Amino acid sequence: MKILHTMLRVGNLQRAIDFYTQVMGMQLLRTTDRPEQKYSLAFVGYGDERTGAVLELTYNYGVDSYEMGGAFGHIAIAVPNAAAACEAVRAAGGNVTREAGPVKGGSTVIAFVQDPDGYKIELIESK
Repeated sequence: MKILHTMLRVGNLQRAIDFYTQVMGMQLLRTTDRPEQKYSLAFVGYGDERTGAVLELTYNYGVDSYEMGGAFGHIAIAVPNAAAACEAVRAAGGNVTREAGPVKGGSTVIAFVQDPDGYKIELIESK
């Protein structure tokens, strides 16, 4: 077994695609539009879906925002340098919500950014 994807509901599909491709450096892998069912999908990731997990961005027609539930935490992405990743996100217009620094009680360097729909993304510096 393996994790295939994580689905995020988004209020504007193109805005979400732009964030994950232009700010986070992912690739748009495929899209699907289901007008009869009133939703569209976009799959984004850092590589082929056959070899790694990706994000499924789901836009339900006519829904432009969602409440962030208390159960969802964040998406985690490995980066070579968390501070440099924050600068790149900021330069691309993204929102850094926690600057790079050690995790509380540990030495792993992390940072947090937020996508346009409010989902948090943890950047974890690879050792």
